[in-house]
Amino acid sequence: MVVLVRRGMSRRAVARRFRVRLPTVQRGVKRAAGHRLDRVDGRGQASRPHRTRRTAASLEALGWQVRQALQAHRDVGEVGAVAIHREVTTRSCSSRPAVRTIGRLLARRGVLDARRRPRRRPPPRGWYVPMVAAGDAELESVAVVAGVVLDGGPPVEVLTGISRHGGLVAAWPRTAVTAHTTRDALIAQWRAWGLPGLAQCDHDPRCHGPHQHPAAVGRVIRLGLALAVGPVFAPARETGFQAAIAGGNAPWQAKVWERFHHDARADLHSRSARDLAAHHRSARSRIAAAPPRRPLPTRWRPHREDPWRGPIVYLRRTTEHGPGPLLGHTCTGAPRWPHRLVRCEVDWEAGFIAVYALRRREARQQPLLRTAPLMLPPSAAARGR
Repeated sequence: MVVLVRRGMSRRAVARRFRVRLPTVQRGVKRAAGHRLDRVDGRGQASRPHRTRRTAASLEALGWQVRQALQAHRDVGEVGAVAIHREVTTRSCSSRPAVRTIGRLLARRGVLDARRRPRRRPPPRGWYVPMVAAGDAELESVAVVAGVVLDGGPPVEVLTGISRHGGLVAAWPRTAVTAHTTRDALIAQWRAWGLPGLAQCDHDPRCHGPHQHPAAVGRVIRLGLALAVGPVFAPARETGFQAAIAGGNAPWQAKVWERFHHDARADLHSRSARDLAAHHRSARSRIAAAPPRRPLPTRWRPHREDPWRGPIVYLRRTTEHGPGPLLGHTCTGAPRWPHRLVRCEVDWEAGFIAVYALRRREARQQPLLRTAPLMLPPSAAARGR
């Protein structure tokens, strides 16, 4: 190997030729530097030090005896490294091992109670909706970024969106994000890129509808049902479900809002549009590989009499009595699944609510827990219009 390197061959090429690691070639060249090859000791040398400092057998035996005594006679029952070190310190010993040394002794004997946290594979994207997890439908998440204030101007709210499979991002700076502006922004986004299979958001009244009327159906829900885009509502105070939209908001704030000084909302809107166009160009391969979207007719406009198609999906954590109220309907049951995640599908056409069990560890197993008839007052669909 040294001969080939001295003749001009690269060290990496020599490593590939002899099927060894690059550091092996580097150590050989360094060892032979400035010497003739017949005078170089080419025998392998161990990398460990010639001398090691090992804890004396007497100290190991002392620590083990102290642990057994603590376990058998002390009322507290602490047998960890700190308790052993504290007990040894109280005794008149000429040499006392450190806490870390005692910990290594316990680990070597295999008597540590603590276990390492197992690392499991993450669930697939959109694991809580089977068609999204299988890659048959696209899930688009939307959220509102508040607290953005222009220099010397009014506060600005930004409606942001991102698709789960394609990573298609969107942002609409507005003076105030309302249910009407949210609906118009989604129509413009879907007219340009196509209709996703589902649209996810939190329980913001601008997306869900007014909460003072439990059975109210907001504009965004009616828009999704009219276009067969299933609304999905993430559970409150649960991590992970809105992680995709949170991950899309952070780059926008760093690359657009914090990077430039914006004098007016039009300036912010222009820079945001340029950033989104650049992102779409860089992610065009991922966008093309995402599940296909249905085209939105050019002349389509929302109408009060549009038929509703598809279910409304609620992700909830159950209590002792069930998932709780859904659109004014008290959904009880599921005693075998208390304090756990469920997916509730409110099907308007069939007239029932289906509750499915959810587990991150077994994302593909979502058994049906129960079904309940959907009993809403006749005026429930008319509220919030």
